[in-house]
Amino acid sequence: MRANRLGGSDVEVSALAFGGAVIGNLYTEVSEEQAHEAVAAAWQHGVRYFDTAPHYGLGLSERRLGAALREHPRTAYTISTKVGRRLEPSGEGGDDLANGFAVSATHRRVWDFSADGVRRTLEAGLERLGLDRVDVVYLHDPDDHAEQAFREGYPALEKLRSEGVVGAIGAGMNQAEMLTRFVRDTDVDVVLCAGRYTLLDQRALTELLPAAQERGTSVVIGGAFNSGLLADPKPGATYNYAAAPTELLDRALHLKAVADRHGTTLRAAALAFCAAHPAVASVLVGARSAAEVRDCAEQFAADVPAAFWQTLREEDLLPPDAPVPAEEPS
Repeated sequence: MRANRLGGSDVEVSALAFGGAVIGNLYTEVSEEQAHEAVAAAWQHGVRYFDTAPHYGLGLSERRLGAALREHPRTAYTISTKVGRRLEPSGEGGDDLANGFAVSATHRRVWDFSADGVRRTLEAGLERLGLDRVDVVYLHDPDDHAEQAFREGYPALEKLRSEGVVGAIGAGMNQAEMLTRFVRDTDVDVVLCAGRYTLLDQRALTELLPAAQERGTSVVIGGAFNSGLLADPKPGATYNYAAAPTELLDRALHLKAVADRHGTTLRAAALAFCAAHPAVASVLVGARSAAEVRDCAEQFAADVPAAFWQTLREEDLLPPDAPVPAEEPS
């Protein structure tokens, strides 16, 4: 599988990446065996970039990912984790479903983008992963903490990079606007943009992706399926982790119908669209089973006919300036 370098760093990522939120028991439980098999399947299909975070299952994702990768040489893969939510022990009991994860609420999340918080969160993450270093660290969802993230969190990451503790630094969010600020106002190597560059939402195309291309900053795209709607559009499907509005469901069904007419799948088209922009280094996909991983890898490798993209433009389902695989980037 093709590898791409992140910004000006020496860190390389595979074009398709494994997102670790799901094996942190996102919404429903995933067994230890299922999680291990999903990571193993990703490896078998050439995936060499794996992403996780303390937020995912209160550290469960980090522990499972670290355990599954332990059988491979450390230099053979790239791993990223995140800072900004520090985990503290909690004696309240209950579960964590209010935050989206089917795990016991053994810890509570504390927003902390301070320099000390960044280091403490990273140190705890390394312990859960069973590693002495990670390749990439992202500031995780600093939406409501911009001042501290830019004033303290980012400089802390920059220092870790200069010390050689991490190879690349960035920010990961579900919005494009603040990520554009990170690209323009800091020296991040990469930003992780979830859900804002898909066949249903191209907000990142307006400023973020052009700015990243101009600055030589890499972009990792998450949420290619918009949390499910583009994977299997049907009544009850989710969009941005909630029930999909009728107009978006109709649009997704229209996209699927065009894909069917051209002998391809909506899943293949969704992944190919994200990967086609020249600023995009990797597309991050979460999976809860080996079968889901295999399907994603097969869809990612599939060729989507040029006529499909032409039809999307003719039917106003795609902006005219959005790069597609069949065309050379401008």
